[in-house]
Amino acid sequence: MYAVAIPADNEVAYVLSIFYDAGYIQERIHRLWINSFWRASVQAFLITLATFFLIYFNVMAPIKKTTEWIRRIRKGESVPRLDAKGELLLGPLAQEITQMAKSLEMARFAAEEEARLRYSSESRWTPERLKEVVRLKLKGKPLFAVSNREPYMHIHNGNRIECIVPASGLVTALEPVLNACGGTWIAQGSGDADKETVDKHDKIRVPVQEPKYTLRRVWVDKDVEEGFYCGFSNEGLWPLCHIAHTRPIFRSKDWDDYKTVNKRFAEAVLQEIDGVPEPHILIQDYHFAPLPRLIKAARPDARVAIFWHIPWPNPESFGICPWRKDLLQGMLGADLVGFHTQFHCNNFIESVDRFLECRIDYEHFTVNREGHTTWIKPFAISIDSNPVDGAQPQAPSTKEGLLKPHGIQANWLGVGVDRLDYTKGIVERFRAIENLLDNHPSFRGKFTFVELGAPSRTMIPKYKEFIDEIVKETERINAKFKMKNWQPILLLMKHHSHKDIIPFYKAADACMVTSLHDGMNLVAKEFIAARDDEQGVLVLSQFTGASRELNDALIVNPYDIAQMSEALKQALEMPDKEQAERMKRMRDIIKDNNIYRWAGELVGQLTQVRIEGEESLA
Repeated sequence: MYAVAIPADNEVAYVLSIFYDAGYIQERIHRLWINSFWRASVQAFLITLATFFLIYFNVMAPIKKTTEWIRRIRKGESVPRLDAKGELLLGPLAQEITQMAKSLEMARFAAEEEARLRYSSESRWTPERLKEVVRLKLKGKPLFAVSNREPYMHIHNGNRIECIVPASGLVTALEPVLNACGGTWIAQGSGDADKETVDKHDKIRVPVQEPKYTLRRVWVDKDVEEGFYCGFSNEGLWPLCHIAHTRPIFRSKDWDDYKTVNKRFAEAVLQEIDGVPEPHILIQDYHFAPLPRLIKAARPDARVAIFWHIPWPNPESFGICPWRKDLLQGMLGADLVGFHTQFHCNNFIESVDRFLECRIDYEHFTVNREGHTTWIKPFAISIDSNPVDGAQPQAPSTKEGLLKPHGIQANWLGVGVDRLDYTKGIVERFRAIENLLDNHPSFRGKFTFVELGAPSRTMIPKYKEFIDEIVKETERINAKFKMKNWQPILLLMKHHSHKDIIPFYKAADACMVTSLHDGMNLVAKEFIAARDDEQGVLVLSQFTGASRELNDALIVNPYDIAQMSEALKQALEMPDKEQAERMKRMRDIIKDNNIYRWAGELVGQLTQVRIEGEESLA
């Protein structure tokens, strides 16, 4: 309070008093506290709500989903792959659980298959059976495989290093064997990030997600690789061994590079087998003809097999090669030489008879030279008829779903899967399709053929010319028949993964394998393995090794365009019942004669070889 006297007539007449009322301040403070309380309450509620949803969707829900997923696996139900890409907290855990579940499903599938085979008194080869056989035959020692193509390649993708599986029929065949048996795979490192991913001994454990064996990489200089791979291997030996009417090219420098790379691989193999008594070595394909002799010269106790994945020509054709004797002598350094068919074995042993001095036993198919015996045997290579990926359910594959992104509508779908190679009969196949549309106009606007073509060896002029020819032939035929929302041929030129290809296999009415000459051709078997609905028709060249097993395919001469055209028409019009009967028989064949049987028999024969070459194989 404040008071002031107001005088009047010399005396205090009035007193002015001022009173301060602070009640409004209290009221405002009170209101401020109330407002702050509600703001804090709302903020706390929102934070609590946000925290709840964060915990629920990032912790509780993933845990609930993962628990349900594990429960279904425990009960033996078929479940899709657990997707945890967007779940930051449990993503790594989900990935590990996925790998564990994958292993459990593989084990469950193997157990069910084993039980079924026991019940039906069958003797079908499985990964477990192969693993056990190899363990017993090799007495616990590791298996060594050698190939030019590596099973896993590391490349730079922006700032990341990515691991990819290169397109290769050999890799498709050999990968399940090493996965089942373990051991060491020696191959050329060809990825631009390969050196960054190996240890000081040039090794890496693969597959990256679930390591099962060791990959040892061998480095080859670019200039030497050009002569070894592009030159002697693929401009020389490849056309020499395939009857595709392409002239082989042989250069002295290419031959020198070929020998240089084989010596480098021999050094790598000898390093890996150092300290391993009587090691077992599987050498793969035409890149390494001299290698068996180089290994045996340093390690006579080694058991060495070489498997030739491409055809072997008759002696007259093989005699074109200026270094024919060197190649034969190198291969005969092996204890066991394998081919896809008996016909190729016959050609090989006749070539040996023609060009080398040796003793040949035609009854047992052995060659004895300089005191060393080599066995010549056929082993029909195959695939894993029950791949791990196939155990996982996939979205239904439909013609509409596959063709719609390309603006195409069709009632019938044909498919071809090839490296873009002049031996595959792709141009002849396209002309058979043209012939079909010329002679049977009812298929126009209704049938589309999809060619999944992987560019290959594009640094070789002949391959560049062939790709240009394929593109021009596709454009010509499409221009001739093309309609709105339809074209007869869809050419997809890129490297396709197995998962990319499977939907086309499943949706196709017909698969065409029309090689002019082929060792085996695994595409034919992959198509059959994919058709668990027992539908679809295989049109197969008589010049493939697969045609000797798959008699229920429509066998054709790829040089006879009219015959191929009529076979395609027959395939598209074949009744479902006949398709099922044919497909069932072929599926049984590839299940019985799968990749594990091929490897088991090859390793089994190799282990029975006597180092001195005096005893016969059982």
